[in-house]
Amino acid sequence: MIAYEEIIFVALLTLLASLIGTLAGFGISTIMVPVLLTVLPLPQTLLFVGIIHWFNDIWKMLLFRKGIRWKLFLAFGLPGIFTSFIGSSLSLRISQEILSRALGVFLLVYVLFITFNRTFKLSQRLSVAVSGGALTGFFAGIFGIGGEINAVALSAFNLEKAIYIATAGAISFMIDSTRIATYIGGGIRLNPAILSGFFCLHTHVFNRGNDRKKGS
Repeated sequence: MIAYEEIIFVALLTLLASLIGTLAGFGISTIMVPVLLTVLPLPQTLLFVGIIHWFNDIWKMLLFRKGIRWKLFLAFGLPGIFTSFIGSSLSLRISQEILSRALGVFLLVYVLFITFNRTFKLSQRLSVAVSGGALTGFFAGIFGIGGEINAVALSAFNLEKAIYIATAGAISFMIDSTRIATYIGGGIRLNPAILSGFFCLHTHVFNRGNDRKKGS
């Protein structure tokens, strides 16, 4: 059974991560996956964060729907669908212990990379979009974390903030839809109490976001 304290903890974490992720264009999974592993098994963590990310993708697309760059969306998203399926399928077959250690190594490498390569930037090439989408999909599927890779690759195209958020949201929507379906198809399920708490919170936050947009 899930304690009410854990539901409240997950709800507050969801709110904080969603706000940061919407403003930055990424970061929800990076914040939530390591923290949620303290209260949920890895498979349930991947599914739950995937669902949160999926709804946040929809929010981004609705709020900034006129800013999607469709060519980049397809260049990133199509390979991302394929590799997301591969990554999420592997996450169902690899033991939790091995996968958790691999996730720790991945996070450590990522932190070291951004610490010592703050000026790193890719060129505006189709190969960058395709490879960025492929890597994003794979790591999102297997570890639940891929937005940072997507952000590095997408930032190479010097998009305006609204266009960047909308395009990143559309790309993530394709990738997250694939991995969520794969997780559920593989038998991963969530506690209904956690899901109900999340849906109530997300509906409230989404409505507040729409009200602010209409009033602006």
